[in-house]
Amino acid sequence: MAETELERAEKRYAQAKARLQALKNREATRQRKLDTRRKVILGGALMDLAERDSNAAAMLDRLIRNLSREQDRKAFAEWDIPSPSPDTGQSDAT
Repeated sequence: MAETELERAEKRYAQAKARLQALKNREATRQRKLDTRRKVILGGALMDLAERDSNAAAMLDRLIRNLSREQDRKAFAEWDIPSPSPDTGQSDAT
């Protein structure tokens, strides 16, 4: 049985729709990865700053204590918050 013009058009439409969805999925994945990368970089920067600045160390402590999800708090259960080295002092004196 020969495929009609309408059936061919519907098939092309379905293929185009699937390609569009695949592109949307790839873009969403790219955005999630970029968001995760940003969070990791900022977290590392905050941890590094907390080793040099007591205000940042206090803020990091407050952030961890105020985590709302139990599973998130558990991730920090045995972790020591960095504290500024005595020789570096505060970074507030600019």
